[in-house]
Amino acid sequence: MYSFVDAFRDGKTAEQVIKFIKQEAGTRRIRIVHVCGTHEDAIMKNGIRSMLPKNVEVLMGPGCPVCTVPPNRIDYAIKLAEEGAIVTTFGDMMRVPAGLGSLADAKGRGLDVRIVYSIHDAVKMAEKTDREVVHFGVGFETTAPTTASEIKAEPPENFSVYSAHLLIPPAMEALLEMGVTQVDGFIDPGHVSTIIGEVGYQEVQKKYPVPQVIAGFEPLDILFSIALIIKQINEGRAEIENTYQRAVKPEGAPRALQLMDEVFVKEDAPWRGIGNIPKSGLGISPEYEQYDASKKFDIVVEDNYSMPHGCKCGEVLRAMIYPWDCPLFNKGCNPDNPVGPCMVSHEGSCYIAARYGVEET
Repeated sequence: MYSFVDAFRDGKTAEQVIKFIKQEAGTRRIRIVHVCGTHEDAIMKNGIRSMLPKNVEVLMGPGCPVCTVPPNRIDYAIKLAEEGAIVTTFGDMMRVPAGLGSLADAKGRGLDVRIVYSIHDAVKMAEKTDREVVHFGVGFETTAPTTASEIKAEPPENFSVYSAHLLIPPAMEALLEMGVTQVDGFIDPGHVSTIIGEVGYQEVQKKYPVPQVIAGFEPLDILFSIALIIKQINEGRAEIENTYQRAVKPEGAPRALQLMDEVFVKEDAPWRGIGNIPKSGLGISPEYEQYDASKKFDIVVEDNYSMPHGCKCGEVLRAMIYPWDCPLFNKGCNPDNPVGPCMVSHEGSCYIAARYGVEET
């Protein structure tokens, strides 16, 4: 039976879109950046780069929520466990390296670090113990509303959140401001866009007018977005277009955005591989500071971590290179023995490239 999804995987339509891309791209170099691990997975899984002309490049930027968490945040979580707290987090965070090792290393040393599938699991845990339970909250706008919802629901007094939530549009703006890589257009992330909508990218658009296209995750979604970016370039336009209208509304998800506004405050935040980005992090509002682990615990951490020699994860996160341009890729660094964070998470571009195999670009 022909399904709704099949329409976004139709081979004949894909051929027409690819033909359009090749005709419109000409011979100049066009560099498109996306900021979504699921997009990278779809690109690699479907061999999309191999379908494009050589002069059209698609690189992943800081779109992996785990990869972008800076080492000092992880060290802080480890220190919380050393203070006797039960620290909960998502599975992808466990092996990410930091100055004090990884959370998995901490667990191996006997510290109480537990994997949960949602923050609600951590709240339930707190209800069954007198010990302090701290949830290490990571992720972009997609997961932040869930954290906000649990905090607003007034969890037990022994529960708190160490927030390392980050925001995507400021990171996009930072890439453009840094000027370390050519960005001719952005494929905007589908999941994040369901929350922030088209309006969420308007500030970036005002400061740095480059084409932006919100895309879903099927092959044709991504090919259409590339075609529309090239079309905008040729027409001298720089607009926000939405090809994922089946899931993304212009205004996003108002209730989720309201929750975030009520519980969080935007603050300057460090990003691994990029540095400090103004107003790119979500701290917990003073109104809910009793659930803010950074206020509840008196912990100081030092920045004592540097990328291992040869690791190019920083350049990968800044969309300067492909994973396979790193000298450690699939040599000293692989999914079984990751050196940098981009090889740890299933949303990391290095992990995805190692999983599917390197495409010619």
